[in-house]
Amino acid sequence: MSDPTDPAILEPDAIECFDEPARRAVYDAIALRRDVRHFRPDADLDEEVLTRLLAAAHAAPSVGLSQRWRFVVVRDRARRARIRDSFLRVRAQEAERFEPERRAAYLALRLEGIVDAPVNVCVAVDERDRGPILGTTAQPETVRASAYGAVQNLWLAARAEGIGVGWVSIVEPAVLRDELGLPVGVEPVAYLCVGRPVAFRQRSMLEEAGWGRRLPLEAVVHRERFVDEPAEP
Repeated sequence: MSDPTDPAILEPDAIECFDEPARRAVYDAIALRRDVRHFRPDADLDEEVLTRLLAAAHAAPSVGLSQRWRFVVVRDRARRARIRDSFLRVRAQEAERFEPERRAAYLALRLEGIVDAPVNVCVAVDERDRGPILGTTAQPETVRASAYGAVQNLWLAARAEGIGVGWVSIVEPAVLRDELGLPVGVEPVAYLCVGRPVAFRQRSMLEEAGWGRRLPLEAVVHRERFVDEPAEP
C-alpha cells in the first residue's frame, strides 16, 4: 500500500492545470465531435495517425487497470463488404420497429460508412477468466464499460486530428466474431468506421435530420437524489 505522506506522492509530477488554449482545445474536441457517416473515398488513413488514435484509446482508464480492450483493425474491403451485408440485414429488421412515416425517415438516414471509410476498427472486450479484477466484485460490468472509455478517447483524438469516426451498432455480433476470428469470451462492443470525412457538420446528423435533439444539461443532472420526470398526461 502506498504511503500517502510519501513526498513522491505529495509532489505532483505532471501538469496540474492546462493553459487556456489547451483547455479550450479539449472542450472544442468534445463539442465538435461528430458521428461521421460520409467519408472521402480518395483519402487513406496513414498508419502513423492510426497508431496515435489507438494509443489514445489504450490510454483510457480501466477498472483495476485491467485493460481488457482489444482493437481489431480491418482494412480488407471484401471483409468489410461482408460485414456491411450484416448491417443491411439488421437495418431492414430494425426498420420494422417504427411506424410507416418514421420508418421511411429511418431508411433515408445514412447510418454507416463501412466500405467507404478506409479503416474499420472493432473494439472488443476480453471477458475470459484470468483471475479477479480489482473493483469488480459489486459491478463486474465495469470491465466492459472501460472499453467504452477507450472508444471515446479514440473518437476525441480522431477529431483533434481531423479524422472522422462513425460508430455502427447495427451489425450482428455473430458476424463480427466469425469475420474477425474472435474467440469465445472475447466480445465485440463497438464497430467503428475511421477515415477522412467529407465534412464535419455543425450539428449531429440525427439532429439535422430532425430525428432527435440534444437535451439541455438541466434535464439530465440530478442533485443528491434522482427525481423522475412527471409522466405526460
